[in-house]
Amino acid sequence: MVDKDAVRRGYDGLAETYAARRDPDDGEWAMLERLRKQLPAAARVLDAGCGQGDPILRRLAEAPAIEATGVDFSREQLRFAHEAAPDAALAQGDITSLPVGDDAFDAVTAFHSLIHVPESEHQAVIDEFARILRPGGLALLTEGTNDWHGRNPDWLETGVEMQWHIAGADTTREQLRAAGFTVRDERLVGDELADEDASWTVFLAQLEA
Repeated sequence: MVDKDAVRRGYDGLAETYAARRDPDDGEWAMLERLRKQLPAAARVLDAGCGQGDPILRRLAEAPAIEATGVDFSREQLRFAHEAAPDAALAQGDITSLPVGDDAFDAVTAFHSLIHVPESEHQAVIDEFARILRPGGLALLTEGTNDWHGRNPDWLETGVEMQWHIAGADTTREQLRAAGFTVRDERLVGDELADEDASWTVFLAQLEA
């Protein structure tokens, strides 16, 4: 099982390296743009597990019609996020229990954050997304295409350990449905930070109105 404290310490320890290496796939950008086009005017968007804030939170915060908020449990990652997206509101917290109110956002994004949560808590995260979204709100999230769990004691050659618990696309699809979402689109994308060939599924889902 994933040790969330180990993940938090890991991201604290490699914050600068991760910020330099993270480069979204073209498919991730396309799905983010599709989300943006479906948002209402003056939309509120939460980036859950925002990490260093660049590029997802930064791009959201730069959009003139979006009020962006980022949540992450790594203090060092949030320090970088403040630099990358100074106009975004930031909060330290666990995505299994988001520190925001009910029905507060029009959309939530979660790029490569669900995969660092113990699999037994994945449904709790998606249920939290449903709680904080307004009826008809949108969720854009990534999940490993196949189920896998493991750890790397020297991730990105930093000497820092990282852990993952990937539930797989089929499980995540069912968890979204159980939380009241309808999957509107899916796309397979590559992984520029994987140690070997890997792919992600990007889900765009809508909460029942």
